[in-house]
Amino acid sequence: MRIGHGYDVHRLTVGRKLILGGVEIPFELGLDGHSDADVLTHALMDALLGAAGLPDIGALFPDSDAAYAGISSLVLLRQVTQRLEQAGYALGNADVTVIAQRPRLRPYIDAMREALAQTMKISAARLNIKATTEEGLGFTGSGAGIACHAVCLLEPLEDRKEQQHEK
Repeated sequence: MRIGHGYDVHRLTVGRKLILGGVEIPFELGLDGHSDADVLTHALMDALLGAAGLPDIGALFPDSDAAYAGISSLVLLRQVTQRLEQAGYALGNADVTVIAQRPRLRPYIDAMREALAQTMKISAARLNIKATTEEGLGFTGSGAGIACHAVCLLEPLEDRKEQQHEK
């Protein structure tokens, strides 16, 4: 097993959609960034890449490349998933924490898990997503931005195939 940690943060701004975990969340502000600025998916991708010992998303999908302007982070997650498979790894599980004062995210968490699971072609049971506030403290607490931490365990594809064969 290999462990990875990812972190991302984006500023909230007017005139952008708020996309988290591939799901559009109704809110008066959105996240500023080169792609869709989906902090949840970005943190998850960096955790996956880190666990596999691969370059981070900034190296793979640089904000200096016009090809990634406005792109859905789910498209990038699909590419990361393919890189993991090529490197011989599969997701064991991931645990993600979104830090946002507003909006309340609980009503959207199941949809986020499903969107990410479908993109990665895995069971949603392998993904856990939580949301928390910072009680008004710091940049997330003041509503200036949203942050996200993700941790994951990867297992070699060989182990996964052996487990399936034993069943």
